[in-house]
Amino acid sequence: MTRREIREQIFQILFRIDFYQEAEFLEQLDEYAKEQEASEADAAYMQDKIRAVAEKVTEIDEMINAVTKGWKTGRMGKVDLTLLRLAVYEIKFEEEIPTGVAINEAVELAKKYGTDGSFSFINGILAKLVTAE
Repeated sequence: MTRREIREQIFQILFRIDFYQEAEFLEQLDEYAKEQEASEADAAYMQDKIRAVAEKVTEIDEMINAVTKGWKTGRMGKVDLTLLRLAVYEIKFEEEIPTGVAINEAVELAKKYGTDGSFSFINGILAKLVTAE
């Protein structure tokens, strides 16, 4: 799988995080991993990253809320919020992923899964987050 395909798979399972309790979410993660036709290495990478993002959701949401006005995480669409969480995690906690790549990938996924204005909304929030560092 390409990194983009892996990121898309990660996004799809992270989308479920607000719909399940933690134990149920982890069960969903295990089931999802079994269904994928990914290599062992890719599947392990996806599971590790999903768990890492899930562990930091509260911290990531605080970072997002700190740079938004009138659009706190509780008001955001779930697609946009999930993409922001993934991108913020990559920007703040994964040194091997360049900031520009994390932003670009979030914008591209927003074009595919979000509403018409999702990509610009996500780009704007991530730009504020990066310049606030």
